[in-house]
Amino acid sequence: MAAVICGSLAFDTIMNFEGRFADQILPDQLHILNVSFLVPSLRRDFGGCAGNIAYALNALGGKALPMATVGSDGAAYVARLEELGVGTEFIRAVDDAYTAQAMIMTDRDNNQITAFHPGAMQQAHISHIAARADLKIGIISPDGRDGMLQHAEQFKVAGIPFVFDPGQGLPMFNGDELSHFIEQADWVTVNDYEGKMLSERTGWSSADISRRVKGLVVTLGAEGCEVWIDGVMSHVPAVKPAAVVDPTGCGDAWRGALLFGLEQGWPLAKCAALGNQIGALKIAQRGPQNYTVDRQALGL
Repeated sequence: MAAVICGSLAFDTIMNFEGRFADQILPDQLHILNVSFLVPSLRRDFGGCAGNIAYALNALGGKALPMATVGSDGAAYVARLEELGVGTEFIRAVDDAYTAQAMIMTDRDNNQITAFHPGAMQQAHISHIAARADLKIGIISPDGRDGMLQHAEQFKVAGIPFVFDPGQGLPMFNGDELSHFIEQADWVTVNDYEGKMLSERTGWSSADISRRVKGLVVTLGAEGCEVWIDGVMSHVPAVKPAAVVDPTGCGDAWRGALLFGLEQGWPLAKCAALGNQIGALKIAQRGPQNYTVDRQALGL
């Protein structure tokens, strides 16, 4: 069985600032902000939410089918996914655009400043989800606005249960739109900041949201995550990583593990616990798709 992963494929340009952003930005001068950060190291990685989630799910032994758009420069990315054994049948090429690009700068405290060019991602709506016997589960992760709206509707019509994980795309939607996403979804996942924004825009608390879906997970970074089911919260502790090297893609690694567990029929708390394990593996490596998963060590 396969998981349809709606989201972006992107090239990540990752830079490391050896100081702290907080030491360089004056809060009382934000209205005339003009700063420059020296970044001694720079590298380019394969990224984007759909690609990163697919990488994690594939590494765990699941079958990932990213549904995404790439630009005229995306052939190398598609070829990489094929080499990894990730299905590419739902990836569409847009010839008159670049593949999405993320420029990510991380300071010594693992705070990040990101500039994102959506490029071909804005055409995500050209792909269509339809019912198929092998499609067991799906996820809506950050993508083009129209694509996110349409794919949620299509998952619902096709009868494919899906996770709504708006991530960085959450600010694109108003309260009514976010409420409709939740009403269509089977599960909702957000980080703590996104969770507060989601509650503010919908007028629903975490408990309220969890009563409208099978479960809500609020990730808390190094503090683990909250699992909400039918208004009741339980805490799933974090897994201490071997090293804290690069947080880029940790959330996506977590999402891939979540999908794996849900496809196996696991309780939501067990899925979240595996997500915490995979997130700890990822943060110890640079780049969003450069870690390895020992399935035997994980008991899989």
